[in-house]
Amino acid sequence: MKIDEIRATAYRIPTAEPESDGTLTWTATTAVVVEVSAAGQTGLGYTYGSAACADLVRQELAPVVAGESPLDVPRLARDMAIAVRNVGRGGPTAMAISAVDTALWDLKARLLDVPLAALFGQVHDGVAVYGSGGFTSLTDDELVGQLDSWVYRDAIPRVKMKIGTAWGSRADRDLDRVAVVRRTIGDDAELYVDANGAYTAKQAVRLAAQFEELGVTWFEEPVS
Repeated sequence: MKIDEIRATAYRIPTAEPESDGTLTWTATTAVVVEVSAAGQTGLGYTYGSAACADLVRQELAPVVAGESPLDVPRLARDMAIAVRNVGRGGPTAMAISAVDTALWDLKARLLDVPLAALFGQVHDGVAVYGSGGFTSLTDDELVGQLDSWVYRDAIPRVKMKIGTAWGSRADRDLDRVAVVRRTIGDDAELYVDANGAYTAKQAVRLAAQFEELGVTWFEEPVS
């Protein structure tokens, strides 16, 4: 059994309007989708990042995995890391490798006809989901409307919002937004925040205590 085809395609998905978090504004998201085939089955993997990731898959990674056994995924991951030594292993290269690696694991599970979770050693029957959004570009009304709809309309009692407005220069604004959301969703819903690395270390420590007072239970990526 050998890998007989590797495909990589980049898709650019425009947003309805500009979106922002603490450190970036964008008008579209690029998804790079990788498909790896063997013995009539196809595994799917993807990453977001530059469309250049697709070129890296086709030019640097596909030759490494083509013709190899799809069942020895750890070895193929190691071989890909070795092959890109002179290309550089970070950034788009790491994203490209992750997409191929995901597709390989998906392919192996399909070939063995088992759920991927079982292949990894499943210990739970399910995982909790949360609604993720709350961009800093939203008005207060848009923000509370979005998170409120997840909690009360969709019955998702866990939501995450963006903070770190303007690279952490508007911490007061962040605290106000978190407080507004907490009042809206009530005390029973879990509230998470994501700064996308916008704060300094001292800011993050100070704000963490204030977020805790507002019932925040997860503070994601406070510093770069």
